[in-house]
Amino acid sequence: MRSSWSLPYVLAGATSALLVGAKIAPAHDLKSEVPVVRVAPTASAAPTTDSVTTKRLATIAARTKAALAALGDAVRPLSHPRALEDAFQSYFAFKAAHQDEVRQPYLYFADYGLPSSAPRGYVFDMTKLQIVEGPFTVAHGRGSVAGKDGIPRRFSNAVGSAATSLGLYVAQELYRFHGAAAGRSYSAVGMRLEGVSRNYNDNAHARGVVAHGAPYVTPKGAGRSEGCPAMELARAKRLLPKLANGGMVFLFAPNSDWMQKDPWLAGE
Repeated sequence: MRSSWSLPYVLAGATSALLVGAKIAPAHDLKSEVPVVRVAPTASAAPTTDSVTTKRLATIAARTKAALAALGDAVRPLSHPRALEDAFQSYFAFKAAHQDEVRQPYLYFADYGLPSSAPRGYVFDMTKLQIVEGPFTVAHGRGSVAGKDGIPRRFSNAVGSAATSLGLYVAQELYRFHGAAAGRSYSAVGMRLEGVSRNYNDNAHARGVVAHGAPYVTPKGAGRSEGCPAMELARAKRLLPKLANGGMVFLFAPNSDWMQKDPWLAGE
């Protein structure tokens, strides 16, 4: 996990004198022999860890509230009342802790509590608080649901699971993605992802989980991937360059274990 917040401290020490083998002065001379040490008052007390944390959390809460007010009514339906709030909270919490890594103002959000036939993906401009594009269909991993269609129920961070991994990702570089669908090979725009939700998606690199375009994603529905949040070929070509190298991705589902323990939702 990345390093936590560091706080400035002001260290103040008191001076002392060590008298070795000194003669004891007569009582009437003590006043003149004892030096007067004057300590200048400090300008102000350093902020405490609690005060800085409280201020940071208040800022995250305020930005989340503003984003919900601007975008909440336009993002419907949602599978859970917390879906969009969790996405925005995670985005602002990570940005507050790692501002140098969030170099693009875009957030790709997918609500996997909705079926694969439903438009469940959006890209938001988190500076302007606008929808860049969406809703649109998004694929989920074949390891997350038994049938071809439906709502994913199983989520995994394990290599070889072919399941969707929930949580927050940092968008990395673009590359030429090569895949196969219905026995035919294809190529598309791909974007590597770094999972930053500890224990839930931090194996993304090892698993080869990326965002990419795919021919099995159409406006009418999405087929299944190997765990990648794939989108339509033309849409990937249009949207992924905006997200690359510093945008963020948030994959949601109403999974109680993850919602309680993801570090960006639990406030760690």
